[in-house]
Formats: sequence, C-alpha cells, structure tokens
Amino acid sequence: MIHRLARLASLPAAFAAWEIAARRADDPFFPPPSEILARMHKDWFSGPASHLFLTGQATGNILPSLARLLTGWALACVLGVSVGLLAGRSPAVADHLAPLIHFFRAIPPPALVPVFLAAFKIGTEMQVATIVFGVVWPVLLNSVEGARDVDPVKLETARAFRLSRRARILRVLLPAAAPKIFAGLRLSLSTALILMVISELVGSVNGIGYLQMLAQSTTDVPGVWACIVLLGVLGLALNAAFLTCERRVLSWRGHG
Repeated sequence: MIHRLARLASLPAAFAAWEIAARRADDPFFPPPSEILARMHKDWFSGPASHLFLTGQATGNILPSLARLLTGWALACVLGVSVGLLAGRSPAVADHLAPLIHFFRAIPPPALVPVFLAAFKIGTEMQVATIVFGVVWPVLLNSVEGARDVDPVKLETARAFRLSRRARILRVLLPAAAPKIFAGLRLSLSTALILMVISELVGSVNGIGYLQMLAQSTTDVPGVWACIVLLGVLGLALNAAFLTCERRVLSWRGHG
C-alpha cells in the first residue's frame, strides 16, 4: 500500500519541482505547469458536460488521433500475432521470413513516410499505415518467441484428444504464448503513440501532432507544451489501461 502511494506521489512531486524551477528561471520557452494546464483546460477541456467537457478543438483533434493510434495498433497486433504464431510453430516459415523481418524492421518508419504518402496520399490511410509498419515488429517477434516456447507435450496431448486446429490454437497455443505476446503488445503501444505524432506532422489537417506543428509554426510556446503534456498523459492512461487488461487476461498465471 505504501509503495502504491509513493508511486502516485511521484508525479505531483515532479510537477511541483517543475513549477518551482520554471518560475525561478522565468524563461518564456519553459512555462510552468500551471500555465500549461490552464491552456489545456481552455483549449480542450472547457466544453459542456453533455460532451464530457471536451471542446470542439478536442473532438476535432484528440479523438481522431486516438482513432488512428488504436486502429493502427489493433491492425498491427492482429497481423503480428497471426504471422508470429505461424512462424513460431513452423521452422520452414520462420527461415523464409527471418531475412524479410530483420530487413524491414531495421528501416525507421519515418523514413517510409514519403513512400506511404505516394501509396496512400495524405490522410488517415497513410497515417495508419505508418503506425502499422512501425508497431508490427515487436508484436511479431514476441509472438514467435512465445510460440516456440510452448511445451510440446501440451500440443501432443491436445492432438491425442483430437482437438481441432482452431481449438489447439485458442485453448493451448495462445494461452501458453500469451505472456510474451502481451510483452510485445505493451511495447508496441508506446511506439504507436510516437508514430501517431510523426505521421500527423506531414500534411495532416487535424490531430495532436498537427496542433503541435501549428503551435510551433506560430511560436505558441504554451500550445507546444500543452501538446507535449497531453501526449504524456495519454501514454500514462493507455499504459494503465493496458496493464489492467493484461492482469485480467493473465490472471490464470497466479494460480499456475
């Protein structure tokens, strides 16, 4: 209990130290958190209660960003887990895919933004493609490792009981590989947040990255910091939600 309270106290303590340091420095490029939070409230969270206190600027930019992030992450997760489980259980497939996987995952996703622009034009499809490309690799590699570590005896037992291929995957392979799969999913979620911002810096007409670029171009320092703090809050919230989901899905491990 004390440890949890200490963890909860670390964030307010950091903001308090930031507030004191910023006011002492009195630097226009480093505003205090109180000023940043006031700006965030004014721009995004001062709307009517019927809209969950979200302003038009928030619904027109924050929600589209979240939709792109979650869509790209979900697509990458489905693709990465599917291919990863197949490669993890088939040495032949793994051998053929290994060079391609290591080649493409070495390419920084921002370097392919011009390629995605040419293929999908400016818009949501290009942004989602950027997220998928950068996010799929940790999911895929962790899924491969998880599938390889499955106890062969469990699979042989499932075959002996004449379980269908689908049943073996859903009831034996996936549960056994789940811990490593979830490790990849968690890592990919933070990567998806980063790539969401990067993809919105190029030719976007809305989104958090677009707001940050707009604020930077007009020398709106509090606006830039408001976007930075918002991204940190989103990262914290997404991580907390994911850990809650992970604990529930993997609760069986505590009884193993």
